[in-house]
Amino acid sequence: MPVSLKELDIELKNLLKPEQFSDYCPNGLQVEGVESVGKIVSGVTACKALIDAAVSVKAHLILVHHGYFWRGEDQTITGLKKVRIESLLNSNISLAAFHLPLDAHIELGNNAQLAKVLDFEIGTSLDDSNNPIVFSGRLKQAMNFEELSSHVANKLEREPLAVKGKKESIETIAWCTGAAQGFIELAVEAGVDAYLTGEISEQTVHIARESGLHFFSAGHHATERYGVQAVGNYLAEKFTLEHEFIDIDNPA
Repeated sequence: MPVSLKELDIELKNLLKPEQFSDYCPNGLQVEGVESVGKIVSGVTACKALIDAAVSVKAHLILVHHGYFWRGEDQTITGLKKVRIESLLNSNISLAAFHLPLDAHIELGNNAQLAKVLDFEIGTSLDDSNNPIVFSGRLKQAMNFEELSSHVANKLEREPLAVKGKKESIETIAWCTGAAQGFIELAVEAGVDAYLTGEISEQTVHIARESGLHFFSAGHHATERYGVQAVGNYLAEKFTLEHEFIDIDNPA
């Protein structure tokens, strides 16, 4: 049964509480389309391929983790941004995006959902904030380095770039989806056996090697597929809407 775009926007903001975050982009409705929404398409990033796919399945709203109007980027609507937004406007499709609020949500967020996919038990957070995004916990079953690498690859359908640590048995782990390699020292300080995130930097390897921490770079896109799906499913169930997650593959 269709619901108004305004009602969905209110529900999303009540659920994810973007006002509690100092973020790099506007969270919520970014491009306004048709007023009545019956079908939602969710995806990781509002790229042209996702927009084209949403048009083909006659979606009314696209829900993503990575939207537009990032801090520091050119604010003019030209080039690729013009083409993307023009496609949305011509098709009367709305775009809603939630960045850090979608990482942090304790049940539907990227980190919480990744824990479900990878069979991690959530314990405490490592970053000192009101809305933490660096989680820590335990593996439901201890594994060695090779076993955990294979487990991550099988679950996420992507081979992780991994640095082997010192402990033979991995029991405790910290994780943060996306480009969170900069938080590796929080994992070192916490004394966990391993740290998993989406990306890796040159200095990350040295920190992992010198600290003895097992490190797994499992893909920015691959680690952030699950929160937006969970929120889309939540909206579909609450408002009796159609929801389809469309995965535009990205090896990064």
